[in-house]
Amino acid sequence: MKTMTLFCLGLTLLIVSGILVNASRAEKTPAGLLRHVVLFTFKPEATPAQIQELIIAFGKLPSQISQIKDFEWGTDNSPEGLQKEHTHCFLVTFASEEDRDAYLPHPAHQAFVDKLKPLLADVTVVDYWAKK
Repeated sequence: MKTMTLFCLGLTLLIVSGILVNASRAEKTPAGLLRHVVLFTFKPEATPAQIQELIIAFGKLPSQISQIKDFEWGTDNSPEGLQKEHTHCFLVTFASEEDRDAYLPHPAHQAFVDKLKPLLADVTVVDYWAKK
């Protein structure tokens, strides 16, 4: 009886450790797409025409940078009042961290950033692996 109890205990420990190892591996291996969220607050002196020009320039990046898998944007309309003065949200999607890392220093992205900086009051960036 004692041998059977020890056997069951050992088997249970093996099963639990296997589950934990697999859970750890799953957490380290991203599934899905890498989302790059960018929130802008423009300076008060930025005109609607200048902002529209920047939106168009940002929207052209997917045709200039092959690592971008998807792009979308919109303006804030939240009734919660938690946007901290950000007015524009952009979502850039990548297949991997390597693709995102290639995008950041890409000359087309850097040219966009150079146009953006003089009109930008604040920016927030959050990257995350999309999970379902």
